[in-house]
Amino acid sequence: MMSDKKNILIVVGTRPNFIKVTQFKKLANTYPPFNIKIVHTSQHYSDEMSTLFFQEFDLQPDFFLDIPSNLSPVSQMAEIMKNLEKLIQTKFFPHLIIVVGDVNSTLAGALVANKMNIPLAHIESGLRSFDQSMPEEYNRILTDRMAQYFFVTEKDAILNLKQEGIKDEQIFYVGNTMIDTLIAYQDKIESSNILNELKLTPHQYILLTFHRPNNVDDKNGLHQIIHLIESLNTQLSQQIKNIVFPIHPRTENNFKKFNLWEKLNAIPSLMLTPPQSYFHFQKLIKYAFAVITDSGGVQEETTYLKIPCITIRPSTERPVTLWEGTNILLPFDISKICDYLNTPSHYHTNYQPPELWDGKSTERILKTLNTIMQHHNP
Repeated sequence: MMSDKKNILIVVGTRPNFIKVTQFKKLANTYPPFNIKIVHTSQHYSDEMSTLFFQEFDLQPDFFLDIPSNLSPVSQMAEIMKNLEKLIQTKFFPHLIIVVGDVNSTLAGALVANKMNIPLAHIESGLRSFDQSMPEEYNRILTDRMAQYFFVTEKDAILNLKQEGIKDEQIFYVGNTMIDTLIAYQDKIESSNILNELKLTPHQYILLTFHRPNNVDDKNGLHQIIHLIESLNTQLSQQIKNIVFPIHPRTENNFKKFNLWEKLNAIPSLMLTPPQSYFHFQKLIKYAFAVITDSGGVQEETTYLKIPCITIRPSTERPVTLWEGTNILLPFDISKICDYLNTPSHYHTNYQPPELWDGKSTERILKTLNTIMQHHNP
């Protein structure tokens, strides 16, 4: 056992990031060499997008960077890097920085680690969509170019990293920390009263989520969403009573910006809600007839919960959800989407969750870091 504690700084900035790190500080007591702190970059800043999540998980970040909310992505990343550097210089110098996922905060944290010569670990590394129209793809690739330790969720990621020249001894197949959270809080998810609040019948509603810029940042994409919901309302079997759409703040603002908000609200059976808490949202997934999304993490959550998922994207960085899960990629083609939803034989739900999606991924990461820090002394 090491005599001195090692400081670890985990950088998070968005709801998907938060979900992936809920178990670290809870398990840190099992690993006394570690002094783990979490910094919230404020990339997701609203109560709905961050504060309520921390309250649910009883997980308060140790530091907040308090970045202004109205910045462009470039200015946002610049402010994150400046403030993170100051934090490291004045309040908490880490022996290792951990970044999570593929958002702007991930890349900003990686750049700070690189320029300050601090070892970097990337959770969810090696995922590739091979779609260069996605900003997240560059965040993933560039972060992995700067990391020393790679924690991967699925075997495809191992192959991607090896093809990019990463050595075997740097790659650690640990599973999915997002599923750790889903398993750890399954009782609280089940006790959520959101179905009663919205007067929903289990398996008689479709859950929608849309937030990617190519779907919600221009008028054509918003028209496609309205057309899809209108078609779902008229073409699906009578089993489907409602279409539930927890709407991302940016998505709502864009519907209003393009004068489409009233048209959206006028669709029968559509239930627009604010962004939901984690427990409410997972309860909505668990009892949905199906989920239609452009999200990354939802593909994994539906796969674990065995809920049919249609991802409206040409590619996915999470191929295990296609090969072993309940996910399918479809274009914004109304007839194909409705045909799929109306054909239950398409749903491949007789399977086991992907390997190592067992609720113990965070523990594997800490065990690995314990060994690394003893032998390599970063």
